Amino acid sequence: MDLQKRPTGDGEQPDRQPATTDRKPVAATELRCSDADRDRTADILRDALAEGRITAEEHAERVEGVFRAKTVGELEPLVRDLPGAHGAGATRAYEPAPNHPAPGAVPPVADENVAAVFSSAVRKGRWRVGRRTHAYAIFGSVEIDLSEAVFEHRQVVIKAIAVFGSVEIRVPENVSLRGNGGGVLGSFEVSTLDSGEQDAPVVYVDGLAILGSVEAKPKRGKMIEDLLDRISDRVHGQMRKHLGH
Repeated sequence: MDLQKRPTGDGEQPDRQPATTDRKPVAATELRCSDADRDRTADILRDALAEGRITAEEHAERVEGVFRAKTVGELEPLVRDLPGAHGAGATRAYEPAPNHPAPGAVPPVADENVAAVFSSAVRKGRWRVGRRTHAYAIFGSVEIDLSEAVFEHRQVVIKAIAVFGSVEIRVPENVSLRGNGGGVLGSFEVSTLDSGEQDAPVVYVDGLAILGSVEAKPKRGKMIEDLLDRISDRVHGQMRKHLGH
C-alpha cells in the first residue's frame, strides 16, 4: 500500500510540535563554582585574617567551606561580612612605610641580642625575627641576614652598635627598609627601600658606628613570601588533596 503525504494548501504549513519555551533560567548563585572562584574567595579570607577581621580558627573553618563549596551561592556567605567581597580592599591606595615605627608597635626591650667582642657572630638562615633585635660589634663583626627569615611582625627594629667593628644587615628585596643613625669617625649606611606592597614588613635600622661601620641593604635576588600566604597555601593544598579538587 502506497503511503501518501497529507496535501497542504497554499501558505499552509505541515503540522509541527510547538517549541517549548518554558525552561527557567539558572540563577547566578546556582552556577557551579570554578577553581578561580574558590581562589578569589580564599584570597579575601586571607586578607581578612591579616587585618584581624577574623580569627585563625574562623579562617580555617571558612577555608574548609570554600573547598567544599560546589556552587557560587555556597561561596557568598563565607565572605558576605567582609569588605573584600564588596570591592573595598581594591580601592585602598598604596602608602609608603613611615620613617619610624608606630608608637607602641615595638617594645623597648630586645627579643634577641647578637654580640661579637673580639670575635664574629652570624644570624642567618631560617629563623623567626622578633620585633626588636640588638646587635653589638666591639672589635668584631656581626652579620644579620634576613633574606630567609620568617617575619611574624609588620614592624621590626634592629639596633646596631659598632665600636672598632662592623654590623652588616641584609634584607629581602620585597620588604621596606628605613635607617636612623650616624657615625663618629665611622660609617652608618642604610639603603632606603620601598617594597611597593601595602602590608610588607618594615625593617628599621637604628644605631651608631664609632670607628666602625653599620651597613644595611637589600640582598639581590632574595624575596620572602608573606607568612599568611604560606599558611593559606598549605591549608589550600591540604584541602584540595582531601576533597579531590
